[in-house]
This record gives sequence, C-alpha cells and structure tokens, in this order.
Amino acid sequence: MSRSMEPLLLLAPRKCVPKPKIEKENHSWMASLLNPPLTLPQNKLNPGSVLAVSTSGIPNKNFQPSSTRWSHRRCLLMRAKPSVKTDMLAKDSVGTDAVDDKDFGVVCMHHVGILCENLERSLDFYQNILGLEINEARPHDKLPYRGAWLWVGSEMIHLMELPNPDPLTGRPEHGGRDRHTCIAIRDVSKLKAILDKFGIPYTLSRSGRPAIFTRDPDTNALEFTQVDA
Repeated sequence: MSRSMEPLLLLAPRKCVPKPKIEKENHSWMASLLNPPLTLPQNKLNPGSVLAVSTSGIPNKNFQPSSTRWSHRRCLLMRAKPSVKTDMLAKDSVGTDAVDDKDFGVVCMHHVGILCENLERSLDFYQNILGLEINEARPHDKLPYRGAWLWVGSEMIHLMELPNPDPLTGRPEHGGRDRHTCIAIRDVSKLKAILDKFGIPYTLSRSGRPAIFTRDPDTNALEFTQVDA
C-alpha cells in the first residue's frame, strides 16, 4: 500500500473533566476553643477520669470566696459567648483602614499555658494545695496531649503534659527574677500559712508590697499578689 493510501488514525478529543471539589476541613472544634459555650462547667473530677488524683490526707485549701468565683466565671462565659460576627475562622480579610486602627478588641488575659511533666502531680499541687478548681469544658478528645483547665477567677491556667524545653536547674531563687505567672488573691498571709504547712519554699516581694513567690513541681514560678476586695 502506498504512503498516500495509509489510513489516518483519528484521536477523539480529550474531554475536560472538572476537578472534584475538596471540602474545607471542619474547624468548628477550634472555634469552640476560642469561644467556649455559654454553660457553667461542673468543676469536679469525673469518677474514673484519667485526671483523677488521690486527695487523701491533703485538705482542699481555697482562699477565694465562692461568690467571687461565681461572678467571675459568669463574666467570662458572657464575654466568651459564641458569635458568628466574631468568628475569626469564618471572617473575610479586613481592610487597610481596620488594620491601621489597631483596635481589635482586647478584652482580658484569657489563660496562661504551663508545661508539666506529670499531670497528676501538678493537679495535686494546683488543686489540693492552692485550691484551684477544674474547668471540665476542656476538649480532651480534640487535643493530642493530656492536660487540664483550672479556674483562676474569670481566667484559667492550662496545664499541658508536654516536654519542657526550659532547664529545671539553675533557675533564680526568687521567682520575681524569672518568667512567672501572677495571680491576684485576697490574703497573702493565709497563703503563706498554707505553703508553710506543706513545706513548700517561697520568697516574699523585694519591694515590700504584699506578694509571695513560689514554684510548682516543675519549677514554674508563680507570684501571688494581694489586692483589695
């Protein structure tokens, strides 16, 4: 067969197949962390919970009036009420004028994260010696590490059982010269008596004001300063 008589191979035109739509990952649980639900948590450990700590022989010392804790928590829950308008994950980019204004609505300090080596040991200190109560709203199944939320007035401490990059030795004797978390309380002298009872070392404020510094079992420095009612 001559070259001119060879049959031509026709290729069918390629169809344009649209790419499948990929649904965005659902970050509703993250939004719930930023905006806790308007419910008052039960501040008790669940029986059989992994966070349960033996409290035998250690009384629960609480130097904050219950009425004060109630009003503080109610204030926090009202401030943290979920809102579609304030959902930063669902919000579009803001304009240049809004950025120049620099007023993005600072309300208060929401919580402080504290690293610990052993959650039960830290809970024994913060719960049974300092008298802080657990906020059971922490989403344990959503976070890839053990931890606990503890009420501090209307704010919280987040205990996180994670490796600590900071050295545990060589820290300043006085916590005021180290990174520290400061908690306002009503009666420094009562806290001093509690620390003495359990043999926990502390130092007093060098400025002469009513404040006391101590460290938790992981050497995290804590300051307690006395404020008026």
